[in-house]
Amino acid sequence: MNTIVKLALIVYLFFFFGNVHAQEFKGEATYKSKRQIDIKLDSTQMDTGMQQQVMSMLKKQFEKTHILTFNKDESVYKEEESLGSPNPQGMEMVMIGSGGSDILYKNIKEKRKINQTETFSKMFLIKDDLKEHEWVLQPDTKNIGEYTCFKATMTREIEEMQSAISFNGYKDLNEDETTIPKMKTITITAWYTPQIPVSAGPAGYHGLPGLILETNDGSQTIICSKITINPKKSNDIIEPTKGKEVTQKEYDAILEKKLKEMEERYRPSGRGDGESIEIRIGG
Repeated sequence: MNTIVKLALIVYLFFFFGNVHAQEFKGEATYKSKRQIDIKLDSTQMDTGMQQQVMSMLKKQFEKTHILTFNKDESVYKEEESLGSPNPQGMEMVMIGSGGSDILYKNIKEKRKINQTETFSKMFLIKDDLKEHEWVLQPDTKNIGEYTCFKATMTREIEEMQSAISFNGYKDLNEDETTIPKMKTITITAWYTPQIPVSAGPAGYHGLPGLILETNDGSQTIICSKITINPKKSNDIIEPTKGKEVTQKEYDAILEKKLKEMEERYRPSGRGDGESIEIRIGG
């Protein structure tokens, strides 16, 4: 019996026997996420002290804690509330596309998702189909806490430029908006445990024969730090309903329009009163 067949059998047995106890249960998992950023700030546009403040703010922006509440069919992924850091004096910083969401609801059984997110002070309710990921199960295993985890990978095409920074409407990375973005293929690695037999996972990840406890896409790492099965008190798994209902395609068009409006607003020929920094993160 080869390694892949053995792995498939082990996963099946975990899932089958665990599923007997999974019919009426609820779980809550805490995830910590970090993103590597590679942004070079121009010393001619801000002094060293301001650069340190900006980079410190960026680091905190990409270190988040989320709570995933799940059962065998549904899940809700929500960022843990925390006080935001104040912007440096005289500067407005706008984070765009940082990869987070206010509330992400997924229904594995019905293959649909709802993302309730606030963008430019307006609430949106983005409804879309839950796409299947083309995971490839690997023979590797490791322990995360008390859980035995198995490795799975998949590839995805993304824009090669993952981050961009602009000052008052001007791209600091010599970005040519008239060119077609270059694409590159990245490998996403996930670690899942069949000991918790649900297909849920953090952020946009799902579809494995066990709860996903860790993911890494080369720039962002998400790892589970705590799991509670059938907690006495937990968040309810409720579909979000607040916001303007749009499709993903409609939301993307709205976002692009708003970005163009911001660039016009902060051009030097406009108001010109103070600094504005716009950060775009792809993926």
